[in-house]
Amino acid sequence: MFESAEVGRSVDKKEYARRVAVLRTRILKAQHALAGTSLRLVVLVGGVEGGGKTEVARRFLDWMDPRGLRVEAYGEPSDEEMERPEYWRYWRTLPPAGRGAVLVGSWYTRPIVSRTFKKIGSGDFDQALDRTLAFEAMLVREKTVLVKLWLHLSKKEQRRRFKELESDRDTAWRVTKQDWDFSKKYDRFRGVCERALTKTSTAESPWTVIEAVDRRHRDLAAGEAVAAAIESALEAAKKPASKPRADRSKPAPVSVLSRLDLGKRLVGDHAKKFERQQTRVALLSRRLRKKGRSLICAFEGVDAAGKGGAIRRLLGAIDVRNARVIAVAAPTDEERAQPYLWRFWRHLPRLGKTTIYDRTWYGRVLVERVEGFCAPEDWKRAYGEIAAFEEELAESGVIVCKFWLQISPEEQLRRFQDRVKTPFKQYKITEDDWRNRAKWDAYQAAAVDMIAKTSAPEAPWTLIAAEDKRWARLQVMKAVADRLEEELG
Repeated sequence: MFESAEVGRSVDKKEYARRVAVLRTRILKAQHALAGTSLRLVVLVGGVEGGGKTEVARRFLDWMDPRGLRVEAYGEPSDEEMERPEYWRYWRTLPPAGRGAVLVGSWYTRPIVSRTFKKIGSGDFDQALDRTLAFEAMLVREKTVLVKLWLHLSKKEQRRRFKELESDRDTAWRVTKQDWDFSKKYDRFRGVCERALTKTSTAESPWTVIEAVDRRHRDLAAGEAVAAAIESALEAAKKPASKPRADRSKPAPVSVLSRLDLGKRLVGDHAKKFERQQTRVALLSRRLRKKGRSLICAFEGVDAAGKGGAIRRLLGAIDVRNARVIAVAAPTDEERAQPYLWRFWRHLPRLGKTTIYDRTWYGRVLVERVEGFCAPEDWKRAYGEIAAFEEELAESGVIVCKFWLQISPEEQLRRFQDRVKTPFKQYKITEDDWRNRAKWDAYQAAAVDMIAKTSAPEAPWTLIAAEDKRWARLQVMKAVADRLEEELG
């Protein structure tokens, strides 16, 4: 992949000035057109040390409108970033729709550096590249114009540039010991990068390899690649999209939900049984930080199944300083301007902390599917994206507990009517609840699909018969305690 970039190229000052004048007009026009769309621009600037990544990023700020563009340079992860899944820092810096970001360094940096210095094996390296492929595929499907630039220098040119910088007191600081360490391993670094770029250069997000010896040629090539990518995306966006349609599937006669025994009732001394499980959760949750773990409890279920009551009881067992509840409703304008999972990534807990989600990332395969808020291809691909998300959570030390609370349609009607009659419960009942009830079969079918396709060892579903609220709350508490005990030892 690098051979084509190693041909010496140079641009004289006169030609550079002429081409820059044309390019600036072109790229600004494309950027301003993008601002009025649901597209976002992400430019990755990677490459060999000494290739001028920072200079290229600065050039974009010069040539484009900086009000709609920001530059993010990733260094060593902060303590806050180290206490969350690796990709959390990248999700946080994604630009909203209509805006752009230039990323100096990216999700490629850690696996490439680790493989170059033999901190990880080839299997782990390939696994990391698979994750980048999945992440980038998601970005592209979520209307991201993804431009990947790789600035290449030969070994000889890299060393010449390092010496040139070191010879000047004003620029000597730019060459570090790590730079020379990379230079000593240039051949290995090149091989690792060749593998990474070959595997991750796809039709939707190809790499553009730029020979970076001549700075003018480098800057022009980078700018023209970005302009062309925005123009191409704008042209493609003009094509009419297929309209989303509501899903009217019906559940199978026998399913994991229909087999639940809704007749389960709590008998005996409820208070003592509940207190025993609550104490287990309290003691075990205090061990999370010491074990380098965090906890997510995700609640889904039939409307009026008792999610709120179960969450309040669970919250009562955990130190309030270490837990918070995220109530998921219709997305805000800020959230609609980002990829779907962004709103959930932003609330991930730090080490030792707990986040409880009242409704979750499964909304895409439940509400959005049934109500036709997204196209079928969007909710169908969401299964894979959700599985990858939960796998990354588990790998980073997050314990994931997922609950589906189930009641019968008859019990739901009784609870709805009780809410209507009881003044302090009336806020719980809305027109949407009645409308969703009319689509009971479609929601049940979507839930059965969801449970079958997203229950994995690292993030299993716990199905709770919730006809009796006390029984349901005890089962939730016990399931959390059991899971913590299993994971924390």
